[in-house]
Amino acid sequence: MPRTLAFLAALTMATGCSVMHPVADDYSQYLAKNAGESKFQTVKAADQYYLPPATQNHHYEFRAATTGYANVWVMEFGKVLDATMQSKDATAAFGSLAKASTETQGSGNTLVFELQNYTFDDFAAHVTLAISVKNAQGEVFKQTYTAHGKSQGGKMFLAGAFGMKNAVQQSTKLATDEIIGKFIRDLKASGKLAAATQG
Repeated sequence: MPRTLAFLAALTMATGCSVMHPVADDYSQYLAKNAGESKFQTVKAADQYYLPPATQNHHYEFRAATTGYANVWVMEFGKVLDATMQSKDATAAFGSLAKASTETQGSGNTLVFELQNYTFDDFAAHVTLAISVKNAQGEVFKQTYTAHGKSQGGKMFLAGAFGMKNAVQQSTKLATDEIIGKFIRDLKASGKLAAATQG
């Protein structure tokens, strides 16, 4: 069976019949439909956020046997983070954050998101993300987190390619929410923003 799948994958790639499926292009709409589910604590951590070029331009492609090897799923995590930070749930947690062009723009604090790794396998998203708080004086806080989104195997098996996009979005959201939630709790517990107003 593995040899058959490998042959089909090679044949598909060789014949150029791939169908590309961007996952993040309508991620903001997905978040809007699921607003209120994140349940983040509130914290006044920064005035803006920043994505380094490697994170902003992240591009990851993968295939899934359950949805057919002709389908190529494209994850762009920079778009996911932009949509997340502009979502209703993140705005409720952090306040309205502008997007910065550098990690130390202005006089206030900047949240910096640095993607370390993203994969989608075993029917789930796996994310490693470093989050820091920086300002003109230097780094205030930094921690790296790894989270695994809930497996979406059932959805992928039952709905095939039609359910795959939603499966990737849901698992990615769950992993990202877990990381952001941990970051907020750790930042508040650290006392390093004691002078800031926290909810």
